[in-house]
Amino acid sequence: MRSQVSSVADAAATRAGTAAAVAAERAGVDIRELDTALAAKHAAELLSRIWLAPPESAPVSSDLLWALRHVGNYVVGAYAGGRLVGVSVAFFTGDRQRQLHSHISGVAPGLQGRGVGYALKLHQRSWALWHGVERVSWTVDPLVRRNVFFNLAKLAAEVVAYLPNFYGAMADGLNAHDQSDRLSLEWSLTDERVVAACEGTPAILDPATLPPGSLLLDVGPTGAPVAGAADAAVLVCRLPADILAIRATDPALARAWRLALRDTLGDALRDGCHVVGVTRDGCYLLRREPAS
Repeated sequence: MRSQVSSVADAAATRAGTAAAVAAERAGVDIRELDTALAAKHAAELLSRIWLAPPESAPVSSDLLWALRHVGNYVVGAYAGGRLVGVSVAFFTGDRQRQLHSHISGVAPGLQGRGVGYALKLHQRSWALWHGVERVSWTVDPLVRRNVFFNLAKLAAEVVAYLPNFYGAMADGLNAHDQSDRLSLEWSLTDERVVAACEGTPAILDPATLPPGSLLLDVGPTGAPVAGAADAAVLVCRLPADILAIRATDPALARAWRLALRDTLGDALRDGCHVVGVTRDGCYLLRREPAS
């Protein structure tokens, strides 16, 4: 039995490695673990640029990156033509099932949308499976539409909780002192949906496959959030097209969106709904669990 389990795990890891290699080739990057303190310094500097933060306020300091790498955690860089263009950092949790928590991943400005982030996550999945890990968790800002689509559709991660102001107010340029509500996500690495997503078939939800639902949150004619009913079995929650631009130009409107999403999506999740997927045009679709 032990050898059979090992054989199945090795096969899953090998298949994941193949998918990761394909993604890296398509993105034109070489992904490898950071192997020197200098490489960790360059990674911290890149993360500062991505998050529009001064070096002294880097999202993760170079010494912490190097310490995490030194004790066997996941700290990698994506290189294109010898230049560092992406970073991903994850660490083992205290979970007896050896779960990995992915703390931060970022791609150099100007290179988003070219598959580098996808290649990093697939490399992380392959690395995790080879290290006996079957689940990876991380958090995502529920308002950043492109990131939500990437995580829930392109990677087929699942929403497990809504975490209000999880990190406290964040002063970097991307978060712009906004409160840090996050979705807690879980990636079951050998789940059929995840395998399919990592091999090129994203988990994009077609609303036509669900019963008619009610609009939980919508974008009003002025761009402001408009809350709706929350009593249907299926709920639709629409996001603004670009919350990062709104934060930069209209902080009050950005805050209104933060609070509206917390009071709709957040409350719905706490009341027993679960996110069943996202659509291409920026909507969460939720289904209410039947009462037991």
